Amino acid sequence: MGRVKYATRNIMFGFAGNIITMLAHFVLRRVFISTLGDTLLGVETLYTDILTVLSLAELGVGTAVNYNLYGPVARGETEKIKSYMLLYKKAYRVIAIVIAVAGLALVPFLPVIVGDPGYITLNELRVYYLIFLFNTVSTYFVAYKYSLANADQKNYIQTNVNTVTKLISLACQTAALLVLPNFLLYLLIQAGVELAQKIFVSCYLNKKYPVLKEKNVTPLTKEENDDVVSKVKALMLHRIGDMARLQTDTIIISAFLGVIWTGMIGTYKMFVSSVSNYVNVIFNSVISSFGNLIATEGEEKQFQLFKVYRFFAIWVYGFSAVGFLLLLSPLVELYAGKERVLATSIITWYLVDYFFKGERVVLSNFKTAAGVFEQDKYLTLIQGAVNLVISLALVTKIGMAGVYVGTVISGLIANITKPIIIYKTCFHRTAGSYFKDSLKYLVVIGVTLVILIPLQNFLMPQVTVPGFVMMIVVITVVFNGIFLAGFGRSEEFKYLYRMMMTRFRR
Repeated sequence: MGRVKYATRNIMFGFAGNIITMLAHFVLRRVFISTLGDTLLGVETLYTDILTVLSLAELGVGTAVNYNLYGPVARGETEKIKSYMLLYKKAYRVIAIVIAVAGLALVPFLPVIVGDPGYITLNELRVYYLIFLFNTVSTYFVAYKYSLANADQKNYIQTNVNTVTKLISLACQTAALLVLPNFLLYLLIQAGVELAQKIFVSCYLNKKYPVLKEKNVTPLTKEENDDVVSKVKALMLHRIGDMARLQTDTIIISAFLGVIWTGMIGTYKMFVSSVSNYVNVIFNSVISSFGNLIATEGEEKQFQLFKVYRFFAIWVYGFSAVGFLLLLSPLVELYAGKERVLATSIITWYLVDYFFKGERVVLSNFKTAAGVFEQDKYLTLIQGAVNLVISLALVTKIGMAGVYVGTVISGLIANITKPIIIYKTCFHRTAGSYFKDSLKYLVVIGVTLVILIPLQNFLMPQVTVPGFVMMIVVITVVFNGIFLAGFGRSEEFKYLYRMMMTRFRR
């Protein structure tokens, strides 16, 4: 099966999985708010982000090993695959222990991190946190096995397993909340389902890839080990910076404004992540195909597909960002009530970051597939420092909006520097054309907003379901019409059009 077919299969299963889990999650979230309230919702959001920070201990080992697996898998080098998987297995066991120790060390500081917990007792906060910690730590005893399937361009295996698990978990949690609204039971159901999933996945992948069970494994050479270590060191700096820039927002909001505000923004994040997860399926599904492409094709072919990949990302993220800017708060009002609608300034800054983050997805995914880790290894540290300084300085002055101002400014540093690095390292050319295209894309998106904002004020003066549905149609027609008028003759669009027509004719 070729790269396009593998990518297509990964995308199709990813789409189906996201639709199913998204709908189930919407129902669960609404039941959660009705039965348990915003405070516990805030605790769930906060603890999820804390454990994401603790997962920093992974330090890019998985990314580095995945990159090194692309070549051996493409060439069918079984012994080399076994060697890398042995290294990965040992590393992830150490990582699990490190996360467990670091997680337990945070328990005494929970009162400070949570801020105002409302009616929740300290003992309850500790028990809830330990369940979250168990879920995270246990993941590392199985997660390394997915890397072989992903390097084999079979990302859909992980997607399908996660979809089934989430669906079972969400259904059981929703039923439990309706019968017995208890947060502890809610968390225990999730932990039990996920533990069963991990046991199943371990057995399934062992059977599908017998090399995972083989004991006779030749260790990597010193040069190969040094190569992995070098990439891990670079990725370690990336992860630390990313943690300081991306995963501290919720903690700052909780500590300075109160945990209930993390639940408020959490509802917005749920809608955005539901769509962005759906979108990211497309882009994340082709990472392994890009790795295979880079391992087997020339530079010009890589450059051509990178431009197409980037064009498509701008189109999709631009469309969704404009739609969110106009319709996200009305959607929250319809879903959870007007009292949970946040200020326009907060949502605007949050969505500006969403759009530019989408552009960075292209850059980061291509860098990962190409193994470009060391050239900008200090960049994320600078970004993290900038984010923390600005967010902490502004959160007490302008509230939650100040946190996202810091996130946007620190993120733009990567939007400027990463293209320069990729163009120089991977394509051996300057990035001038990249930034010219960026300006064109921003102008076209700006034009659509100038047209759509007055239309929304006229067509939807008050939030109603019919008005909301009508605005979805209007935004879809106006945005895509203007985007096509601006870029319908570009080589990138023509490539996408030919590819889609080829697929439809089969």
